[in-house]
This record gives sequence, structure tokens and C-alpha cells, in this order.
Amino acid sequence: MTNPFSFDFSHIKGDFLGGLTAGIVALPLALAFGDQTALGPMAGLYGAIALAILAALFGGTATQVSGPTAPMTVVSASVIANAMLQTGAETVAEAVPIIFATFFLAGVIEVFFGIIKLGRYIKYIPYPVVSGFMSGIGVIIIITQIFPLLGYNAATDAELVEARKPRAEEQILEGIIREQEQAGTYKGIMNGEVIAATNARFLEVSNADIDERAGKLVARQSKKVVGTFQLLSRPFSTPNGINWLNFLLGIGTIVVIYGFKRITKAVPSSLVALVLFTIIAYFFVGAGEVPVIGQVQQGLPRIQVSFLASLIDFGSLGLIVKFAATLAALGAIDSLLTSVVADNITKTRHDPNQELIGQGIGNMGAAFIGGLPGAGATVRTVINVESGGRTKISGMIAGIFLLVILLGLSGIVQYIPKAVLAGILLTVGIGIIDYKGFRHLRSVPMGDAVVMLIVLLLTVFVGLLEAVAVGMILATLLFMKKSADTVEDGARSESLQSFSVEKPWADDADLVARLGDRVFIKHLNGPIFFGFVNEFKNIVQSLPDVAVVVMRMREVPYVDQSGLYAMEDAILDLQKRGVAVVFTGMTEQVRSMMERINLIPGLVNEEYVFDDFKACRKWLGEQLEGDELHGVVGKQRDAEPRVGDNVDEV
Repeated sequence: MTNPFSFDFSHIKGDFLGGLTAGIVALPLALAFGDQTALGPMAGLYGAIALAILAALFGGTATQVSGPTAPMTVVSASVIANAMLQTGAETVAEAVPIIFATFFLAGVIEVFFGIIKLGRYIKYIPYPVVSGFMSGIGVIIIITQIFPLLGYNAATDAELVEARKPRAEEQILEGIIREQEQAGTYKGIMNGEVIAATNARFLEVSNADIDERAGKLVARQSKKVVGTFQLLSRPFSTPNGINWLNFLLGIGTIVVIYGFKRITKAVPSSLVALVLFTIIAYFFVGAGEVPVIGQVQQGLPRIQVSFLASLIDFGSLGLIVKFAATLAALGAIDSLLTSVVADNITKTRHDPNQELIGQGIGNMGAAFIGGLPGAGATVRTVINVESGGRTKISGMIAGIFLLVILLGLSGIVQYIPKAVLAGILLTVGIGIIDYKGFRHLRSVPMGDAVVMLIVLLLTVFVGLLEAVAVGMILATLLFMKKSADTVEDGARSESLQSFSVEKPWADDADLVARLGDRVFIKHLNGPIFFGFVNEFKNIVQSLPDVAVVVMRMREVPYVDQSGLYAMEDAILDLQKRGVAVVFTGMTEQVRSMMERINLIPGLVNEEYVFDDFKACRKWLGEQLEGDELHGVVGKQRDAEPRVGDNVDEV
């Protein structure tokens, strides 16, 4: 474990610029994520501050910038809704103890994950599960922002409110009974008196109270995926169901976010949209004509400690543990995937267990100040690195910048139109969908495609924890079947040999001696699958500086979707280093998979793919005699990438 209080100031200028830029990007996203939950936009900002500072200080990824993310926000919104439902709370404030107890316990569980060194097992989550899950999150965000974009407020739809009144009356009555029981009103009185006492209290409830409760029920329904589908026709069939000014502000936000990037990336386009359309709404749109965030708490957030009592309340502990475990698992996956991205960019290696500890402490801190939980954020981390960030100081500066904004400009937040936040979230949802995975659905093994689609559908319509659990089970079963089939076919399926000891085969020993350090021959034994992807990347990074790498593939019986993408990354990395890649002895399955997603000939031309090593030996000899190896390197390096670009997560 690294010392969290050791700082490297040798990159302070880059760290300052990187952290400042990442903080600017984080501001509109934090507000938008907070607004997606019943806690409000400031909860997103509080969470971004706590996580950016604490996760950077105690984490294990030098350039990671943490805060509320799309997946964590979706789960957090579900936590809040279920806490209110289970407790019968009429307002969010009544359910706050359970909500923040869940967020706090999620952080504790993440710290526990780090202590028991669970981080090393994240690499065993297969790509189709991650892809389906992330795409499902994107779909959820897109669907649930339809009504905010249109400016339709289901809570003010008189017909829907009237239809929910019976259920609202039932909930109010249940709340009265629960309050009377907690106060001991029913002790020592007969059933008839109990009914009379309850009726007396219920008669005190006004029609306005019933309408308000019915409106909350409708609003809660409209914020869910299924509820959105059920009410989808209402904005178009109800008078004034669509607020056209609101809609234009939302569409304008989307256009600016995508369009401004074409002009310059020096200033985050989401921040430009936020500022521009807030000014337009404030000066050119009449008050009350479009929904805005409204009054928010200014200054430092209040410290929350009352929720700690909920952790020893056995009546609610089951609900708290269930959702805390979901948040912790999701936060761990989300953060460590971002850490891998940071490693690939900076050519460093993170400490996964220390990172989990840092993220856990960050989420615990967020709970104490009333903030949303979060994780490592890919886009913010990449921007931090690209802007010069190199140490954990950069992540802390991002959090300090947000804190300064909170103290100085929080009063302006109340004027931000909700349509602008909806537009920002829609672009976030669109951005985290795995289009690369969708493009290759017909090309990758059918089992991988089925797992991805099942996880996506379960994420959208059932639940995130259930989706990941089912996806892992299906992926494991598919891998077990493929391994069994491989054994039956007489193919070897043991793990790949370590690069630390390279033993040449008999038919290439003389070639290795002749070519010296100009050609490196690697023998791959066994399937390249999701469990080996991380080690495969380490192997490629550890290759010596040579002109050509020959990958002997005759002992590789199978490659899955994760392996294909790992191979793609490896080839691109080697070609950037000026190393040409040559394949020999591919099985039909491996070559077919590489051709179907255009690794061959997209990145490695067919002339560098040999049926057997004998043909490769002849080609190498000719290249050596003609001293043309450097020409091969240049030819491959200059080739345009033709395989799908990776999609950043937010």
C-alpha cells in the first residue's frame, strides 16, 4: 500500500492545469447528476468535491479524477426512491438517514474490498458484461431525460393525479397508523377506539395534502424507465404537455455540446452550454416560463451524522446492506476500469487495492456532507492527463476548484434551467453506450453477443445488480463450455507462459540466433479470453525494443471478444512504438474472428499473416537479406486504424 501523504511536486504546473480543467468539466456534470436524483443538484456538487479530494489523496491511481458518474447516479436514484418507498416517507428529508447510511456503508464495503485485495479480480469481468451494463446505463439516462427535455411535469397532470388519489389516500392512512403505533396511541384501547382514533386523524387530512401525495406518486413513476414508457403519450395528448421554450433550451444545449467541440476543445463544451443557456433563460425568458433548479443551500454543506443510527436499526439494515453492496461493487468496477484507461495513457500501473480504499474513503466523506457517491470518472481522468496532470495533486486540485465554486458562485446555480441539465445528461447517456460492441455483434461469438444483450435488457428493465450477476454467470458457463469443447478437440487450454523465460522451439532457434535482437518471437499457448486480457497487456508492454514481433498462434484454439479487443490494443501499441506485427499458424476460429472485426487486414495486412512458421522463416530471411525490416515497420505504423474507436465512459 502506498503512503497517501507523500506528494510529488515535480509536475505541479501540469497538475494544476490538469486539475483545473478536470474541475471545469466536472462542474456541469456534477450538477446534472445531482438533479437526476431527489437530493438535488447540490448533492452532486458535494459528492464531486469530497470524492475528488479524498479519492485522489488515498487512492492508488495517480491521475484519477473521481466524482459522481452516470452508473453510480442511476443506482443512487434507485436507492433514494426505494428508501422513500420502504419507509413511507413523504419527503426526501424523512428518508435521509437511510439514504446516507447506504452511501456511507457502500464506502466502508469498498475499503474492505481493498483491504482483502479484491481489486485484482476485477480483470475477470468479461467485456460483454461491462459493455451490456454500460450501454444499459446509457439507455436508462436517455429514456429518463425525455420528460425533462420536453418540459413535461407529470406531477401537474390533473388526470394522472386524480387517478392516483386512491393510492395516495392509502399511503396517508398507512402513515397515520405507523405514527400512532410509534407514539403508543393504540396501547390499552379497543379495536373500535383504534379505528375511531385513526379516522379522526385521517379527517384532518386536506384535499390539498392528498393531491400533493398523488402528485409525488405520479412524479416518481415518470422518473423510471417503465413509467416513462407508460406515460410516453401524455405530453402529446395533454394541453400544454410540452413546454416548447424548455424543449428549445434542451436541444440548444445538445447542439452546443456537440458543435462546440468542432471549434475548440480548449473549453469544455458542456460548460459553455451551461453558461450560455442559463444566461439566455435568465435575461430573455420570462420568470416561471421554464423550470429551473430553484433555491439551493449556499456556503459549506452541513455535516450529516444522524444517519449513523440507521446502521444499527435492524428494521432497515437489510435494505441498506443490499443497496450498499450494489453501489460498492459498481463503484469498484467503474473506478478500476478508469484506472486501466489511465494506465494505458500514462504507461504507468495503478494499485487496484489502494484505489478501492481511496474510493471507499471518498464515498464515506461524501455521505458525511450530504453528497452523492461516485467513482473514478473516465472522461475527467483523460482530460486531466491530456492537460498535464501526472500526480494525485491534480485530482485534489479539481476538488478544491469545485469547493471554491461552491463558496463563491453557489447562488447562481438556482437559475440554471432543468432543460440544460437534461441536455447535458442526454449527451452523457449517448456517450457511454458501447457502439463498438454493437457494431461487432454479428462478428463476435454468438455467446458473447447474447450475454451483452441480456445484460443490457436486465440493466434497463430489472436492476443493475441482477444484470451483472446474471451476466457473470452466463459468461462463466459459456467459458466453461468452450474450455470443455477445446479439451474434447484435443487442443491445449493451459494459461499462457510467462514472458520472463522465452524458450525457442527447435524450428526457430537458428533464426533467433541469426536475427539477434531485431526480431522477437512469442509463442502463445491456450485461449486468449477475458481472464487473460490484463496479463496479455502486461506481456505486450514488457516486450523489448525490436523491429518485428512474430506471434506464433498455432496453440491458440480460441479468442473471445475481450481477447480480440486486447489484441487490437496490443497491435496499435506496438505499431506506435515502431514495431511490426507478424502472425503465424492461426486456427480458423482465431483468424475468422480477427477478419470479422477487421483486425486483419485493418491493422495487420494479410501479407504478414502466414499459415505456418516455415513460410514466415522464408519471408524473414528475405527481409533480412534485403534489410527491409524497417520498411515493414514503417508500412504498418503509417496505416490508418480501421477498427472501432473506444467509447469513453463518464
